[in-house]
Order: sequence, then structure tokens, then C-alpha cells
Amino acid sequence: MTKKWRKEFEEERSRLNEIVTSSGHLGIKRFFALDDQAYHAGALPPKVKELIGLVASLVLRCDECVSYHLIKCKDEGVTDEEFYEALNIALVVGGSIVIPHLRRASERHENMQEK
Repeated sequence: MTKKWRKEFEEERSRLNEIVTSSGHLGIKRFFALDDQAYHAGALPPKVKELIGLVASLVLRCDECVSYHLIKCKDEGVTDEEFYEALNIALVVGGSIVIPHLRRASERHENMQEK
């Protein structure tokens, strides 16, 4: 895994989102707005919401979603201890099928910690 995965991931995600949102479809635009708003500060701070998103993504086995929430967790200042505690919850909830996704998430998390 190279250090440039985050940049490549964010560029591709942005490019693909532009294709989808340029359709002007109202339902799609509304869903994208709902998804964005869900992670704003409320009763739970964004950091906690991103950890929840990470756990859900691991259990649902969506590597793209895991990558997205890893980046957001990093931006929100999630510590190593918080990260691995969240991974443990995903493993308990999702079972052993989560392990391959947990491995990739751990590798990317470690990659983002490198200076």
C-alpha cells in the first residue's frame, strides 16, 4: 500500500460523485445531502459518528466506505486506541467475515500515521 492511496481515493471519489450529481436527479441529490448531514455535529460529535460509520462499513464489508470513514476518522483526530476499539466492535458484531476488511483498514490506518 503506497502513501498516495488517500489522494487517489479522494480524487476518484470526487470525480465519480461529480458524474452522479451532475445528472440533476432530485432523489440522488437529496440522499447525498442526507448522508452528508448525518455526520455533522449533533447529540453525537462528528468523531463518534465517523467511528460508527467505520464500524457499519466494516460489518457491511464495503471497502470503499471503510476507506472514506478511515480518512474522516483521521481528520477528526481518532486515536489508535479508539480506532482499534471500534474495529473490535465491528469484529464482534460482524464475525470472522469482517477480518479481511479489518486487515485492510488496519493497514490503511497505519499508512496514514506515517509522516
